[in-house]
Formats: sequence, structure tokens, C-alpha cells
Amino acid sequence: MSTAQTVALGAIAGFTIFLGLPVGRMRSENVRLKTFLTGVSAGILVFLLFDILEHATVPVEDAINAIRDSHHGYGHLAAVGLVYAGGIAVGLMGLLYVSRMWRRRRLPASLGPGAMAVAEADEARAREHELLHLGMSIALGIGLHNFSEGLAIGQAAHTNKVSLALLLVIGFALHNATEGFGIVGPLAGGNIRASWKWLGVAGLIGGGPTFLGTLLGTTVSSDLVFVGFLALAAGAILYVIGELFASGRRLTWDWMLWGILAGFLIGLATDMILVAAGA
Repeated sequence: MSTAQTVALGAIAGFTIFLGLPVGRMRSENVRLKTFLTGVSAGILVFLLFDILEHATVPVEDAINAIRDSHHGYGHLAAVGLVYAGGIAVGLMGLLYVSRMWRRRRLPASLGPGAMAVAEADEARAREHELLHLGMSIALGIGLHNFSEGLAIGQAAHTNKVSLALLLVIGFALHNATEGFGIVGPLAGGNIRASWKWLGVAGLIGGGPTFLGTLLGTTVSSDLVFVGFLALAAGAILYVIGELFASGRRLTWDWMLWGILAGFLIGLATDMILVAAGA
């Protein structure tokens, strides 16, 4: 398989994320439906978090097993462990502090001179900006994860494992189709209608890294890079899940939980299709 063919397949796997994004144009006044959609988004991300941590932990376990078998490799274990823990910390706390800075910057714009309370229209506008920011944060976390998926595609093709590369493309394409909804679920839940421009940018941030990772994976094979991007993604997605759960608590919690269950099962089903295919 040529590099051009590999990169083209990586692009296809990444940009199926656009299939789920048009849901971000939907509006509904049904509180239960909105809560359920928020829950589905959270459920997809919960499954994605488990999946990410499973793959990120494998190189750490391999390093421990190598020390047990050969009694050397402590430096590699320390490096992988540091990247693992540091990546999660940066992904989690980085989004927290960026979100705080963004909210402080938005607050003066929502208040009139000397105003003691935010007007109803300004509250709605501030809520809209907050949800759009949350959706873009989800896209960033998914994009970091998809970069690692692209690395896997590129490395499989680079080692002439063509069948594996094709199976990975199919499986990741299915995953990314559901991840598109994961990005816009909070918007649908908050009755926010995203612009086509916003959806396009979110799709590029979430899906584009699959293409970039595939391109890099055809020439580079590094446990540290692989673990680093997965750990960053895990931290970012962990932060977003916390935000979605807090949002669901303010709505209808039982419908939120049903949505989380549905989203988790959707993510699991796409993963089982990949397992059944033998990838």
C-alpha cells in the first residue's frame, strides 16, 4: 500500500465524524429529549474514555513485563509512565484552566455598565457560548484520540499489514461517525443550533487529526507519542464528561442516565463490530 493510499484511507476514517455533526442544527423544546441527547453524548464519551485508557495502558504494562523478564528497561518505564500520568494531567487540568479564562473573558460582555444582574437575553447568549465552547472542547479531546488512531493506521500500513490497516480504517470510521454526535449532543440538549461554520471547524478539529496521525504513522513508530496523545485525550474527555454530568443534574437525571446507557451501548456496538472483523 502506497503512502498516498494510506493517507487517503486515514482521511476517510477521520472525516466520517461529519456524519453525526448535522444533529447540531436540531432544536427541540422537549426537556426529556434534550436531556436524553446530552446523556447519549456523555455515554459515547464514557465508552471512549475506557477504550482510550485500555490502549494507553498497554505500553506501560509491556514496559513492566520487560523489566520482569530481563531486569532492565527502567528508564523506558519511567518515561512511559511520566508521559501517561502527565498527559492525563495536562488534558484534564489544561481544559479546566482554559475554560475558566474563557468564562472570565466572557463575563464583562454579558453585563451592562454597573449592572447587578445579567438580563435574560444575556443569560441565554452566555449559555449558548458556554455550550459551544464545551462542544469544541469535546472535539479537541476526540481529535487527540483520533490522532493516535491515525498513528495505528499508518504504522500498520508501514509494516505491510494491509488487511489490518483496512480493518482499522473501517472500525475507526464507524467510531468517528458516532463521535460526531458526541460533539454536538450538548448543543442539542441545550437547544442550541450551531452554525455550519462552527460544525465545519469542529469536524476538522475532531476528525482531521486522524489524517495527520496516519501521515506521521507511515514514518514514525513511538510508544511515547502514542501514549502521550491517548493520555491527553483521556484527560480532556474526563473533564468534558464531568461537565456533561453536571449539566444532566440540572435537567432530568433519570433521562440523563438512560441517555448515558444508550450512548455507552452505541460506542460498545461499534467496537464489537471491529472486534468481530478481527482487527
